[in-house]
Amino acid sequence: MVAWTVSHRRHVRILLVGDQGVGKTSLILSLVSEEFPEDVPPKAEEITIPADVTPEQVPTNIVDYSAAEQTDEALAEEIRKAHVVCIVYSVECEETLDGITERWLPMVQKCSELERKPVVLVGNKIDLVDYSTIDSCVECSAKTLHNISEMFYYAQKAVLHPTAPLYIMEEQDLTEACKKALVRIFKVCDIDGDGLLNDYELNHFQRRCFNAPLQPQVLDEVKAVLMKNTPDGIRDDSVTLSGFLFLHCLFIQRGRNETTWAVLRRFGYNESLTMSDEYLHPPVKIPPGSSTELSHRGQQFLASLFERSDRDGDGALSPTEFQKLFSACPTPPFSTDIKRTIPTNENGWPTLHGWLCRWSLMTLVDVNKTLEYLAYLGFSVHENESQLAAIHVTRERRIDLAKKQNSRTVYMCHVIGAKEAAKTTFCRAFLAHDMKRLTDRDIRHSNRYAINTVQVYGQEKYLVLRDVDARLVLDPLQPSEVNCDVACLVYDIGNPKSFEYIARIYIKYFAESKIPVLIVGTKADLEEVRQDYLLQPHDFCHKYKLLQPQFFSVKHNKKDVYTKLATMAAFPHLKQFGLMSSDPLLWWKAGLGIAAATIVGFFVVKAFHGPGSAAAR
Repeated sequence: MVAWTVSHRRHVRILLVGDQGVGKTSLILSLVSEEFPEDVPPKAEEITIPADVTPEQVPTNIVDYSAAEQTDEALAEEIRKAHVVCIVYSVECEETLDGITERWLPMVQKCSELERKPVVLVGNKIDLVDYSTIDSCVECSAKTLHNISEMFYYAQKAVLHPTAPLYIMEEQDLTEACKKALVRIFKVCDIDGDGLLNDYELNHFQRRCFNAPLQPQVLDEVKAVLMKNTPDGIRDDSVTLSGFLFLHCLFIQRGRNETTWAVLRRFGYNESLTMSDEYLHPPVKIPPGSSTELSHRGQQFLASLFERSDRDGDGALSPTEFQKLFSACPTPPFSTDIKRTIPTNENGWPTLHGWLCRWSLMTLVDVNKTLEYLAYLGFSVHENESQLAAIHVTRERRIDLAKKQNSRTVYMCHVIGAKEAAKTTFCRAFLAHDMKRLTDRDIRHSNRYAINTVQVYGQEKYLVLRDVDARLVLDPLQPSEVNCDVACLVYDIGNPKSFEYIARIYIKYFAESKIPVLIVGTKADLEEVRQDYLLQPHDFCHKYKLLQPQFFSVKHNKKDVYTKLATMAAFPHLKQFGLMSSDPLLWWKAGLGIAAATIVGFFVVKAFHGPGSAAAR
């Protein structure tokens, strides 16, 4: 479990300033020796308090100032280096109190430049009077040791749990940045999405932030405070957003900044109230040849998120539901117009199937973005682990080849071909319920990727089609455009110049690689013409031991070509499918690495001799 309940500051530096004779040095020496020093030097040496003896478990340096020994320039430098400045005055001497506003506060402000440095007022020599002298300060006595430890602890708190980022004193209200962070936390903790925190959700929140349950009596007291102080803080015996914000306002007003900071840090916020990079992007090691997929935990979380966001229960996310689901995020991770990337319902809205497709695609091509948005959506809150538990890093491809096994569930297929070879149509048809209903607008505005699922021997696999931009035949492809699980080289059977492009691409990039390749002839409802190349497609495939060209047309609702691509990706060690299909016994010799290999071998051969070949035109 990842803990974010403490500040990430490594140490605290406390500087004591004030008029001569107010007892700065006595306070430091009394803290260290636990007795009042009778012989006080002009200035105490800098001391370090180890982390294990401080309440916040942070090493603390305490620095004294002496006007007799230090110049104003040296004082200014010490102010700049300090994390918090304690201005000490004597409660029996009003002149030292006047010095706070006339000298010390302006000096601290000037030396701090753009930084708003915390300041703690310390009234010393309280043993000499029998009354309190000022509100909102620490009153103590070096002689009787009264409140000395509390004074330095308060100074620590001013650094580790500062007020300024959370609260505007003049307005008696939370800062906008604090409100924004707490609103997101409220939404993430609202598990059922009803805009309220019920008792179960409040308990879950309490355990998450403080590792302890919320006692029934305390919960009743919290609700009573809200009902007394804010009219809309409680609804249906649950805490509203305004009630949640009011509670944190109350914590800060009562000096309990650490409570609000504990909540913020537990949900990934840093000192500037932005989500820290460490929280959003926990390091994930991806070896060369490995890929990233959603784990079972990740899929479960996203499925439950979809189901509770589908408020009308129609099995799809409407634009309103979609926007509300991502309201805890800076922006949605992908557009609402995703019907050209994933399967959707008739309105173009993502179904649960399409939703998981889209996340599987993002996890494959941009895992850091998946980790980031899982953080925004509260995966670590609900699963009590970092987002890494939602990600599975697959085995390296070279090991898959050596072991003749492949356990991946998401495959990347690059679709490559010359212009006008219908690559985009081929990708878009992968998503269409009825390919005959595809319009020119659907195809013209398609996205770079299309993802759907196919069955490979009874197992559901995600297949991603990437439409690789066509270039001139001599223009080089980039490594990122070549490396994939399976390549689909497409040509227009009615264009005599179409095949040459992919033939040259195959010879240059794939002939010597271990990437399986399938050649697909598109526009198969048209008449096939002879290609202007030294080998015709069938002869080319025979020469390079490739499966014979598959033929595809949007007018014939045949989608088995996508299953063949996924199957080839699933068995990359059988790269020369053309050779395998000509000699079924080689399937057994190759060894598929799974039980009942003979049965699977039979179906593999049958699949590649099935109706998706020339007969499918």
